[in-house]
Amino acid sequence: MCGIAGILDPQCPPEEKRILLARMTDAIRHRGPDGEGITADGLVGLGMRRLAIIDLPGGEQPMADADASVQLVFNGEIYNFAILREELAHRGHVFRTRSDTEVVLRLYLDGGLPALERMNGMFAIAIWDGRSRTLHLMRDRLGVKPLYVAWDGQRLLFASEIKAILASGVWQPRVSGQAIWDYLTFRYVPGNRCIWEDIWKLPPGHCLSVPAGEPPPPSRPYWTLPRPARPDELSGARQDAELDAQFTALLDDAVRLRLIADVPVGIMLSGGLDSSVVAALAARQGHRPLLTFSVAFEGAPEIDELPFARMVADHVGAEHHELRLTAAGFLEQLPAFVRATDEPLADLASIPLGAISALAADRVKVVLSGEGADEILAGYTFDRVARDWAAAPTPVDLRRWPVPPHMTNYMTSAEKRNLLARPGDWPDSMDRVRGHIDRAGDTSALDQILYAYGHDWLVEDLLMKADKMSMARSLELRTPFLDYRLVAWAAAAPAAAKTGPDSDGVFTTKRSLRRLAAKLLPPAIVQRPKMGFPVPVYGWLTGPYRDFAHDRLADPAAPLRNWCQPEALDNALSAGTAAETDPMDRHRLWHLLVLNEWMREWL
Repeated sequence: MCGIAGILDPQCPPEEKRILLARMTDAIRHRGPDGEGITADGLVGLGMRRLAIIDLPGGEQPMADADASVQLVFNGEIYNFAILREELAHRGHVFRTRSDTEVVLRLYLDGGLPALERMNGMFAIAIWDGRSRTLHLMRDRLGVKPLYVAWDGQRLLFASEIKAILASGVWQPRVSGQAIWDYLTFRYVPGNRCIWEDIWKLPPGHCLSVPAGEPPPPSRPYWTLPRPARPDELSGARQDAELDAQFTALLDDAVRLRLIADVPVGIMLSGGLDSSVVAALAARQGHRPLLTFSVAFEGAPEIDELPFARMVADHVGAEHHELRLTAAGFLEQLPAFVRATDEPLADLASIPLGAISALAADRVKVVLSGEGADEILAGYTFDRVARDWAAAPTPVDLRRWPVPPHMTNYMTSAEKRNLLARPGDWPDSMDRVRGHIDRAGDTSALDQILYAYGHDWLVEDLLMKADKMSMARSLELRTPFLDYRLVAWAAAAPAAAKTGPDSDGVFTTKRSLRRLAAKLLPPAIVQRPKMGFPVPVYGWLTGPYRDFAHDRLADPAAPLRNWCQPEALDNALSAGTAAETDPMDRHRLWHLLVLNEWMREWL
């Protein structure tokens, strides 16, 4: 795991490239405190910061072939690298290291970009092929690892984080008005758009090949999130036992692969179903020492999950570690939080995730989490939603709904026009969700919305948060539920294998996972309702820290006041801090506070 950066510019001398790359890699030192490397010539420069996980002495980057005609920098982990290495060795490849980085390099030398599609992992890869004078960029299938690209008309830059591109100092991009517009609806910047003009995200499952001296062409997909199976595509009435066996084998192997490391590996343990199953499978596979990590809040017993986390830790024989955050500690983290995320991201769970990452990083270099289970297996409150849809007089098709459901939908276009001083002529943000639902096609309503989640909310909120908050603490976070084989299984499985009625007619979420959990965990864990990652911020902002919100947003010098109608912003502040208010007003207030803090840090 590391942070990567690079420059493609035939006009920039090698020594200047090295200076720029030194700035870029220094800006992401936190992603790789164990080592650094830079190489540059008249066409390209590559840089990296290394967090050593596999082959500690031998995995230095940039890595090149024997005559340095092909060079590579790589951020991530290839979980099936051992099998791929063995196959390549049988075909005559001689390895100098035990690293997965060299496996990536030799896969490319063996079969070009198509050969890399055999990798199972999380990654952002840059390959300079001097033979064709082409730079190839590639991002993992689900988008676990980010990769940002910038083009100023002359040079192309790329990096694991936006701050590295900005640190180059070669140009100052402008804030994207459409990104602000979309953020106010979603609480994150969706799709491949970025908060800055001229910088964009390489989409998940895509490659970008740029010949030296030419502008970047459109990226191309090498893998797409599988469309849900249509009713006529389902392979008969598969029994629960058959589906459960397939699911268990895939998840068990996904956990096994993600426990491979030459450094200690721990588990982020909330006490909920998803992370508890991951911990139980790790224990069943004999992973030792098994370290688990949990976080809660002082003075909030109603959302305290630590007793459940302790119960699981005791059950699986883990060495358990936990911490409690205070309100003051949480709010003090805001400046560091918006610097870590690069873009405005108003997910309340981000700051506690950063705190628990810091706790874990004192003892391990790698953690596994339960991220993604709800999105592929229909968790959250989909039991109630699926029950209501099943009771509808006709089959529910979300393509015909005027307002598509989505995890985050906090401001309508009309509300944003009323708030923003210069709203622009942007399309309705929810058109993105409608497009994903349309592409899901003729399948169940449950699978339609999960398909939309997998393209947007999962990538740009959950995975972006997970990467930025863990890597800010030099910690690698791995997600077994997002093994692409398991994601493909879930897409092809009947909706009822995810969320549906049991034999007694009671609807439950994540049915295959829940049945596996019943074999591994205490009933109190299996049967408890999902709590998510609850954060009591809204109570603080309407109570003891009400002045904090006013100090930030009512200040005439608040940068957000340059973007908003003053009266509309004041109304949002008053509504969000009122003792009795609509929960949506509190959501909007938090989103505005995060956006203002982001502007204070970056503008």
